[in-house]
Amino acid sequence: MSDRVYKKLEIVGTSPNSIEEAVANAISQASKTVRELRWFEVIETRGDIVDGKVSHWQVTVKIGFALES
Repeated sequence: MSDRVYKKLEIVGTSPNSIEEAVANAISQASKTVRELRWFEVIETRGDIVDGKVSHWQVTVKIGFALES
């Protein structure tokens, strides 16, 4: 097994439906331009409130990916 080096990037995913969907949206978008995605960490969760109800979720995630040799 060879040694690997990883890098993390921080992005914010959003969704009107759920935290999980916001995370999935962030990962899906990142995977379009970044190769070798390996893991994610949820750093922060927040949302908008309209008329006393959650109207939108925002989730900050750090996504780890392997650097290419």
